[in-house]
Parts: sequence; structure tokens; C-alpha cells
Amino acid sequence: MNDDVRNIVLGVIAAGISAALGWIARTYLWRRRLRRQQAFFGLPDHSESLLVVNRNVGGPELSVMRNDVFALLELSALIKDCNAHARVVAHDAAQQGFGERTEFCLGGPASNRRMAAHLSSLLPGVRVNVEAESGPELGAFRIGGEDYRMESGRSEYVLLARLTVGGARDARPVFLFCGQRAITNQAATRYLARNHERLSRKYGSGSFVLLLKVVNSQAYGPDVVELVADVTRAAQTPLTHPEPAQS
Repeated sequence: MNDDVRNIVLGVIAAGISAALGWIARTYLWRRRLRRQQAFFGLPDHSESLLVVNRNVGGPELSVMRNDVFALLELSALIKDCNAHARVVAHDAAQQGFGERTEFCLGGPASNRRMAAHLSSLLPGVRVNVEAESGPELGAFRIGGEDYRMESGRSEYVLLARLTVGGARDARPVFLFCGQRAITNQAATRYLARNHERLSRKYGSGSFVLLLKVVNSQAYGPDVVELVADVTRAAQTPLTHPEPAQS
């Protein structure tokens, strides 16, 4: 074997080793990213999660509003990325405790009985006005004594929460998307899809409650979302005077 042939063979071997090392490195990084995503969502391989939805008023069973369908599609893509499965259930048919399966609960307490129960049990510092028939008080949030009223189509609010109950390491989280309108639910799911890596780095496997504002949805749909505040502490602290939020 002359020098030219030897150099060619060595070059091919070096290229092969470099390609193999690059593939191993990419695979390692991809797997680490997947494991972090699975840990954040509580979705190990082949696990099952619940998508809890409200019923469209006057519609047949599991008739869901258009924007809530889009929100479910956003969540389904995240679940599929974790190599997990999803089951869609109506809010009044979801009867299970916390921590058994990851749950994604969608909709406000006026139309989602499961959401109302979660707010009462897990977020005692949050009140949603479900009694007002119209006007600025309709759907208004009270969080830690602060009121957040919506201007339909211009300025609307939604709570995005990741909550864990108990100290078990394998307990699965509950994700809440509690918006003042259906389009805000979709905005919250899209925000989660775009920012889950950053949220995972910041909060790990802990609980958080974020107040988001959807800006000018009549023009921009669910795409323009601002983070108003991390309201975790206020949302988990019982209100001293909860009555005003119900009037």
C-alpha cells in the first residue's frame, strides 16, 4: 500500500469516526432533551394523559368550541413528542384524583366543572366571576386581591398553571388553562408549546401559576401573549375577603 492509498484510507476512517461521534453526540443531546420534556410534563414513554374539556353550550356530547379544538391540537402535539398518549374526556366525566395521570384541563370554571374544582382545591387565592351576565365584570379574575377584567377582543387574561400535589416523586402534574374566553385558552397552550423548555429550566418539576394577557385577539388571534406576572404565591394563598369576586 503506497502513501496515497494509506492517506485515503485514513481519511475515510477519520471521517467515519467523526460522523459516528457526531451522531452519538446528537442522539445523546436529543435523548436528554426528551427526558427533560417528559419529566416536565410527567409523561414517560407510552404513558397516558387526560385532556379535560368543557362541553359547548347546547351542543352534543363532547362538542367543543373551535378555539378549544385548536388548543387540544397544540397539546396533542406536545404529548406525541413525549412518546405518550392522550385521552379526551368531558369535564363532568373526569373522575379521578391527582397524581395518577398527567392532566391538561381546559376552560373556565363557568363551563368546566373540573376546572372549578381545581381552582377551589389547588388555587384558593383565585376567584373568577361567573355570575355577571355581561359587562366588564364577566369572567373577571381576582388574584391575591387584584382584579383583572377583560376587554373582549382587546385585552383578555388567562391562567397557565402547572401543579403537583403531595410529595411523591412519581406524582403526575395537573396543567390548567383557565381563560376568560376560548381564544385565551388556545393562547395559553400555544405559549406553553413555545416556552416549555424555558419554563422547565426555571421551575423544574415544581408548581407555578402564570398570569398571561392576550393582546388584541380580534386582530392577532392567540399569537400575541404577554406575561403579566408569576402569581404562584398569591394564587395558592386563600383570599382574606373573597366575596367581591363573586359580585
